[in-house]
Amino acid sequence: MKSVGIIGGSGYTGGELIRLVIHHPALELEFIYSTTRAGKAVNSSHPDLLGSLDLNFTDKVNENIDLLFLCLGHGNSRAFLEKHSFSKETIIIDLGNDFRLNSDQEFGGRHFVYGLAELQRDRIKKATAIANPGCFATAIQLALLPLAKHSLIKDAVHINATTGSTGAGVGLSPSSHFSWRNNNLSWYKPFTHQHLGEIHQSLQQLNSPSALFFMPQRGAFTRGIFATAYTHFDGTLEEAKTLYKDYYASHPFTQVSNEEISLKSVVNTNFCFLHLHKHENTLLVTSAIDNLVKGASGQAIQNTNILMGWEENLGLQLKASIF
Repeated sequence: MKSVGIIGGSGYTGGELIRLVIHHPALELEFIYSTTRAGKAVNSSHPDLLGSLDLNFTDKVNENIDLLFLCLGHGNSRAFLEKHSFSKETIIIDLGNDFRLNSDQEFGGRHFVYGLAELQRDRIKKATAIANPGCFATAIQLALLPLAKHSLIKDAVHINATTGSTGAGVGLSPSSHFSWRNNNLSWYKPFTHQHLGEIHQSLQQLNSPSALFFMPQRGAFTRGIFATAYTHFDGTLEEAKTLYKDYYASHPFTQVSNEEISLKSVVNTNFCFLHLHKHENTLLVTSAIDNLVKGASGQAIQNTNILMGWEENLGLQLKASIF
């Protein structure tokens, strides 16, 4: 059993990670750090854990913990690690964006490996620190990696992706309040979303620099990302399907569907479902994930399994609530 500490466990991502850790057969949750909730029962923030976990939040850490997960707001992981030191044997997985870009991956004697398993599995196996990808970045990259690997992105890629309200975090804002979000739809950060940096980085790694026009949207639902990306493609639809199925043949959580996909098929799971459609010379790739699982905490557990040498789907055999 590997001991686990979670930093920042009162939010949506932290809560999802707690659920996955306590049901993982090779992990043991030791502490959940929170400066605002210290001393309070974890189920006071996550009432669905009543009867599953008898643990209080704490403002103390164990510096010799086996695995440390950082579930802090973007920009706060680096500040936390500057104030707290951990054993060199402690594996750190950051679910924020502090260490995703190449220029930020060296910190405190550690090298953070970008944790997109479908691109970096071999590097993840040897890692001692992981920078977990962003949720939009995960959905979009998985839609584009097979094309990028074969240098088939010849033109600009246009992307539209809608995310649920949990993507905005547990703190309330005007656009995450139920009265605003329900029966509503809007875009935000058009063409400038912060996840574009890591997407460009991965495409460049495959020698496929591309122009990306990304329009993120707020959806009137809680969980999931439904993304569509389209670009020029000279091959046939069957050639594209073969390309994608061959690329993901050894990756258990990314599946190519012959039928049209919908969001509920992946919510509450660590899967990414892809679907391909061709119109004249344009290839449309649809990608669907759960932003809190494959887009965050589930992917963190997937990376843990890989670097520990365990089965990649250990503790992640989850079922969608499609009905």
